[in-house]
Amino acid sequence: MNADKPFNRPGIPGTLSELQKLNERSRTIFRHIVETYLATGDAVGSRNLSRQLPMTLSPASIRNVMSDLEHLGLIYARHTSAGRLPTEAGLRMFVDGLLEIGDLTDDERRHIEAQLRIKREQSLQQVLNEAGDMISGLSHCAGVVLAEKQVSRVKHIDFVPLEPGKALVILVGDDQNVENRVIELPAGLPTSSLIEAANYLNAHIRGLTLHQARVTLERELATAKAELDRLTQKVIEAGIATWSGALDEQKSLIVRGQANLLKDVDGLENLERIRQLFADLETKQDLVQLLGLAEGGEGVHIFIGSENKLFSLSGSALIVAPFEDPQRKVVGVLGVIGPTRLNYARIIPMVDFTAKLIGRLLT
Repeated sequence: MNADKPFNRPGIPGTLSELQKLNERSRTIFRHIVETYLATGDAVGSRNLSRQLPMTLSPASIRNVMSDLEHLGLIYARHTSAGRLPTEAGLRMFVDGLLEIGDLTDDERRHIEAQLRIKREQSLQQVLNEAGDMISGLSHCAGVVLAEKQVSRVKHIDFVPLEPGKALVILVGDDQNVENRVIELPAGLPTSSLIEAANYLNAHIRGLTLHQARVTLERELATAKAELDRLTQKVIEAGIATWSGALDEQKSLIVRGQANLLKDVDGLENLERIRQLFADLETKQDLVQLLGLAEGGEGVHIFIGSENKLFSLSGSALIVAPFEDPQRKVVGVLGVIGPTRLNYARIIPMVDFTAKLIGRLLT
């Protein structure tokens, strides 16, 4: 599979047009600089490039090309006499236009499927935890998962009156997970309506998933409206409808494998980047919002460095893909966080396959 494989590319405007302006010699030199950086983290000098390139070019000719690439903002030198490294704009252009995306082997696919095989006693939260651990281990980065908070099947629901006009909904799942949410109530609602609503729901939705509960509830209410008190009906509708919300505080954020980010740290500069990345990860609200951007479209999303405010200082990359429930609704995203020097060709199909697999498991 090559760079024509579709994935979401929120790239810097103009980078692909700049790529089209490069001649074959400039593209080849640029590709070697980026690929060396991704493989080793090292800068590349003109003398080394003259020995590596498939074409015969003198170091002086290569330096002229490198000067042009630097003028375009695609590469830079840490020091005057040092070799060249790709800039964030250069990495984005490489990922968008020159990266040849590999594919997972059959063994890798079977390995991922075996690790994520759902056992009957597992909750969705446990599956997502395992997915985060698994993607972290395979990519040697930090794995992240953002998903709607939910219990697998409803065991019990209850309503507790709070201040006037509000009630606490307590939802217990058959996996013993308990979640609480506050709902708005009609003015003047008697306490008896809360009791009646809880009794009705526990009789009709016990043992169902939340989606099944909503479908069943809608069907039951259509035929039982005449028998239900109007205020009780409103409590029942609100008590289930609130669980379909998509507010950030109703999402579960999982970050696994941060220790992977400390591997192969060489030099104070990289250590400072890791320290800043850890500080970034503590800002969970920003991370939730960033991952939420990936819920707006299909395919793999790639954010490099300052393309997002969260990683503007740590110079990190985020590769994520959404996963859907059986109703084709996006219910979460899965991916990895790591340095910009990622093995994009390997991680992109890995994230894509794992996210689609989780979607299939949700059926």
